[in-house]
Amino acid sequence: MTTATDTLRDRVQEAARALDGAPALEIVRWAVEATGGNIAVAGSMQDSVTSHLVSQVRPGVDVLFLDTGYHFRETLRMRDRVQGQLDVNVVDVLPKQTVAEQDAEYGPRLHDRDPGLCCFLRKVAPLAEALAPYDAWVTGLRREESATRANTPVVSWDDKHDMIKVCPLATWTADDVENYQVEHGLLRNALVLQGYSSIGCAPCTRRVDPGADPRSGRWAGTDKVECGIHI
Repeated sequence: MTTATDTLRDRVQEAARALDGAPALEIVRWAVEATGGNIAVAGSMQDSVTSHLVSQVRPGVDVLFLDTGYHFRETLRMRDRVQGQLDVNVVDVLPKQTVAEQDAEYGPRLHDRDPGLCCFLRKVAPLAEALAPYDAWVTGLRREESATRANTPVVSWDDKHDMIKVCPLATWTADDVENYQVEHGLLRNALVLQGYSSIGCAPCTRRVDPGADPRSGRWAGTDKVECGIHI
C-alpha cells in the first residue's frame, strides 16, 4: 500500500534530479509548495543568506538557532540582528542541559575531551527534537565547502529526521554567496571579517589562514570535521 510519505519520497527523488543546478529560489519554491510552507531553516548565524532567501518565498519562516551556550558574542548579536531586520521568526533551540549541568554530569570542557559527544548533546539531539513539527528543513550546505559535502543534493529525503532536506545553495561558490550578500545588502557576522571562515562554538573554532581550507578552523588539531548534523 502506497502511503503519503512514499509519494512524497518519490517526489523528492524526481526533484533532486530536476532541480540540480536550478536557481536557489526555484528550489525553495518547490520545497514550500511540496510542504504547504511547513518548513524551517537551520541558521548558524554565520551569515543570513539562507534565511533571507527562504523568507522571499515563505515570509515569517522559522529559523532554528542552536543556542549551545558556547557561542561567540558576535554570533549571538547576529542572531538578534537577523530577527530584527529580516522577515523571519528566530527560534532559540536549547539543549536539555545548561553548560553548568553538563559540566556537573560529564566534567568541565567536554568539548576538549569528547567533542563528538558534546556536539551530540548540544546540537544534534536538540535539532532533531526541534525539527519534529516540520515537513522539511533548509540548510546552507555547499558542495565546495569540504570533501564530506561534495555530493550534497539540492533536495533529498532525510532518513534521520524522516523529512525533506533542502540545500538550495549546494552548487554555489563562495563568490556566489558574497555576490548575493552584496546584492541584497545582507547582515554579516563580524567574525568573518576577522578571519573566521567557518563559525561554530567559540571553544572549537579558530581563525583560518589565508588560502587554507575554510573549515580548517573547526575542531583544529583533531580528526573531527563535522558536528554530526549532516552525516
